[in-house]
Order: sequence, then C-alpha cells, then structure tokens
Amino acid sequence: MQQSVDSPAGDPAPVPMPARGGRRRLSRRLLLITMLAVMLAEVLIFVPSIANFREGWLEAKLETAAVAGLASQGSEAEGDATLEADQGTGLLVALDAMLVAIIEGGASRLIARAETIDVADLQVDLADRNPVTMIVGAFDTLLLGGDRTMRISGPVGDGSLVAEVVMSERPLRRDMLIYSRNILFLSLAIASFAALLVYAAISFYLVRPIQAMTGAMIRFGENPADPGRIIQPSGRGDEIGTAEAQLADMQARLAGTLREQRHLADLGLAVAKINHDLRNILASAQMVSDRLADVPDPRVQRVVPPLVRSLDRALAYTQSVLSYGRAIESPPAKRAVRLARLVDDVFEVVAPPEGVPIELVNAVPEALEIAVDPDQFHRVLVNLCRNAVQALEGDAADLPSLVRRVTVDARPEPPDEVLISIEDTGPGLPARARDNLFKAFQGSARTGGTGLGLAIVAEIVQAHGGRIALAERPLPGTRFEIRMPGRVADGEAGPSRAG
Repeated sequence: MQQSVDSPAGDPAPVPMPARGGRRRLSRRLLLITMLAVMLAEVLIFVPSIANFREGWLEAKLETAAVAGLASQGSEAEGDATLEADQGTGLLVALDAMLVAIIEGGASRLIARAETIDVADLQVDLADRNPVTMIVGAFDTLLLGGDRTMRISGPVGDGSLVAEVVMSERPLRRDMLIYSRNILFLSLAIASFAALLVYAAISFYLVRPIQAMTGAMIRFGENPADPGRIIQPSGRGDEIGTAEAQLADMQARLAGTLREQRHLADLGLAVAKINHDLRNILASAQMVSDRLADVPDPRVQRVVPPLVRSLDRALAYTQSVLSYGRAIESPPAKRAVRLARLVDDVFEVVAPPEGVPIELVNAVPEALEIAVDPDQFHRVLVNLCRNAVQALEGDAADLPSLVRRVTVDARPEPPDEVLISIEDTGPGLPARARDNLFKAFQGSARTGGTGLGLAIVAEIVQAHGGRIALAERPLPGTRFEIRMPGRVADGEAGPSRAG
C-alpha cells in the first residue's frame, strides 16, 4: 500500500510502505548471523584442537613402541634383540608401522621390522615442537598427506627413552578426518542450539518490540490525525522503552502540528473569501475618494491625499495577504528613501483619535536616507507604530501626568547600517508575547490579536537583509530595534517633530 503526503510544492507524493512479508527477514538474518558466529568460534577452537589430536595420536604410537621395547628386554640377544617373528608382526600390525625401534642410554635397539621399508618422506620429531609447528603439521597432514611415509621419533616418559616408528601417514590422516567430521557435527549442533537461544532472546527483547513500533508507525502514517493511532509506550527502562516514548512524543507533536495546519488552512480559506469582498469594498471607497478630490473645500483637499494613499496601500495589502498565506513575499524593490518623511506618512496613518493624549515623535534626522522598498518598509513601520499606539490606548491608567509617547529614531551604524528604533512608554510586552515574538498567531500582546503584524514585519526585514529584535531595557515600555543595511546618506540629527 502507499500513503500520500504533501510534497513541498503542495502536490501529493506517494510514499512506499514496506512489504508486510519482509517483517521477519530481520529475525532470519539474526538467526543465520548467530549460527555463523558460533561456527566461526568453533573453527577457532578446531585449529588448536586438531593439532593436539595429531600430537596425541603420534605420542600414542611412540608410547606403544616403548612398551614393546621394554617387554623385549628379556630376550636372549641382549642390546640388539628383536621380538619373535609372530610378536614383531603383531606389533607392526597393531601400530600399522614398518619399523619400531627404541634408543636407551645412547644405544639404539630394533624391536620390529617389516621385510620392506619405504623411504621416509616426512620426519616428525616430537622433541622439537611448538604451537605453530603443531598447527602447520596438522593442516599439512589434512591437506597434503595420505601417500607419504613418516619417520616419527620422540622421548617417552621421563625422557630417558626415545622411541622411533616408521609408518604410513594414511592412518593418521584417516583418523584426523574422522575427528574433524565429529567436530563438525558437534559444532553444528552447538551452533544451532546457541543460535536458537540467542534468536529467542533477541526476538523477545528486540525484534518483537521493533515490529510493534514499525506497525504503530505504519498505522499512524495511514491516518496521522487519529490520536488513537499514537503508540502507547510499554514503560520499559531500556533503549527500546526510550525509543517508544520518543516515538509517542513525536507522533503526538506531529498530530498537533497537522491539526494546526488544518486550522491554518481553514483560516486561509476564510481570509481569501474576506479578502475578495474587502477588495470590492475598498475599490468602492477609492471611487468615492476620487469624487471627493473634486470638492473645492480646503479641508477636504487637505484630507483627501492621505485618504487616497491609505486606500491604495489597503488594496495592495489585500493582494499581499494571499502571498503571505503561500509563504511567498514579493522581493523588495529597493529605492533611496528619506526615512523621516516615511515616518511622517506612517504617523498620519496610525495617529490616535482626537482627544487621546498620545504623542508621536519623529526623531529621525531629516537627511538620513536608506535603501528599502518604500511600500514594504511602510508596512513595517505601520505595524510597529500601530502596536505601540494600541498599547498606549489600552492603558487603563487615566492620569494627566502619565506619559504616552511613541518615538521613532534612527542613527547610522558603522560600517554601512542604520539602527532604527520604535519605542513607546506603554506597559511593555507580557511574557507570553516575548516568548513567541514574530510567530504568526502566537506572538500577539492583545486579547483577540493574531500576531500576524510582527510576523510580517520580521519577514520583510529579513527580505531586506536586516535584523529585528526586542531591546532589553530597565525602563517600562517596549523598544524594537531594526538594523538595516544599505545606508545611502545621513546628516546631523535635526529637531524632533512631534505629531
């Protein structure tokens, strides 16, 4: 099956789900890996084991020869006597040898001898042995032996007696192959038993919980909006329990994010409908303002230009609402702008009603010029100044001595920046608004506010390559500082103009 998720472009993109039949492949792999690991350990054990088997087999031959030699000491031919013919033949058959002799006290004594003796192809001296020669000799016999004749010699007992045997290598190789076969069967049995135990433990403690988490993720992916599909942690105290808890937390946060996105999508649709009707209303108001421009009354002529500019900006704002909803803000068309005059224009828009004692102070030097998009930066200042005015209007204290002032100031910052500050003497931002500044629908300081204003401000400032921050200050009130690049010109600070 496939699950559709939204791609960055907004189109559904199919996401392949893992085949359910492949869920147990991990278990099978773990079983095979465990068996191979045990078999590898058995191989490491087999190497010294087969070498010891070969050495023990050869020592047994020499010990038998020594016992036969000691038994023949009572023969008539002292020092060079051999066993009787039938006894010698029996000893050679028992040892599967061609010649048996012992060396005692520096004298060599023949015990038994076949009629014909092959030339020895391999000399094996058990007196001169170490782990490396033992292992090399064992694998030499296994891989290359079979048709060679060996001459075996070595001390027996306390070392005062040395036995010597000449025999074919075929019996040794045959017994070593039988021993290797038995070790192989035993290793397979041990590996299977150990692998099953390890598999059962891993399956119970690891594979099954992982399969449960995988199933929970698949179920959650089919319908992330359903809170009942969020995995329930088992409460284990190990890494699996931590993974379950983290997965549950991630799914819960993802479900919450999806709910918020759905709400935002519904809000965007509502805004689009309101935007459509609002544009029609503003267009009608614009037509009325055009008629007012023909009225010869001086007061009307003084009011109409700001009204026309405000209606034009309002129409532009309605068009930009959908752009913000698509997270696409048009690139700024930067021009050289006299900041002081732009602030004057902003003060005309955000001026409080008559009778509200709020002072608007434009402290920007008259000659200071910056490179910004006039319309977009007008929106920045309008949003910040309007928030400041609304904070002062909502101040419950009604005292004549209370200072209610909004100040916009700017000064050059080396090497090529302008620091713009918007400051008010209001009660300041609450903690919740400080924690969510510049976040849409979260950073509002007023009841019923959306927080879109500061989000739009931050987006426009960043698009200009600037930075905005809330300045920390010991006095009451709020101060936003904007650092903008691209200063064009500046002059000495002139007198403040109060609105």
